[in-house]
Amino acid sequence: MEDNYIYVIAALLPLAACMVVFEVNPYHALVIRGILGAIAALVYAILGAADVALTEALVGTMLAITLYAVAVRSSLVMRVGVLKDELNPEQGHQPLDKLIQELRQIFSQYYMRVEIVPYPDTEELHRALMAKEVHATCSQQQQPDPPEAADPPQSDERLVAAVAETPAYQTNTRLQRLYEIMHNELASSPTILSYINPADSGEKH
Repeated sequence: MEDNYIYVIAALLPLAACMVVFEVNPYHALVIRGILGAIAALVYAILGAADVALTEALVGTMLAITLYAVAVRSSLVMRVGVLKDELNPEQGHQPLDKLIQELRQIFSQYYMRVEIVPYPDTEELHRALMAKEVHATCSQQQQPDPPEAADPPQSDERLVAAVAETPAYQTNTRLQRLYEIMHNELASSPTILSYINPADSGEKH
């Protein structure tokens, strides 16, 4: 009866392991993984394997958690390329600000950060997407030229209405999963969403 506490502590191992497997938040999973390692080290120490307990505490818990934290932090980032001029606060690009804010709200549900990467021109922006430097790009669309004076008035009204309804920004992404998320949840921002598959892409989507 005096050793029953050993069975209780040992029973926490599969419980903690199941919590790690089913935890959707990667940061919470790291915490639970640390608890799992601490329980394992405690069990080893109680059973008299002090060297194994020390190894588990130092390598299996502290080092592993540090490496996992770095991996999670670096992988859960969506890099979005934009034009440097459109980030100028003096020009007041409200549609772009609204789009970025909505992207951050959407991907925060997936525990991802949105990092904005500025580029000097559209050529560099497109090259960065094709070179896989960024996961997506947002750039202002070219508006159609104004109608000529000889056009009929009714045609002018239709063209003006079409221009007014044209989204202000074009959003391209090279990852199918990101496209699906934005296609399903990106609703209110003025943008056209497109999926671009780089010709030399070896990624699995």
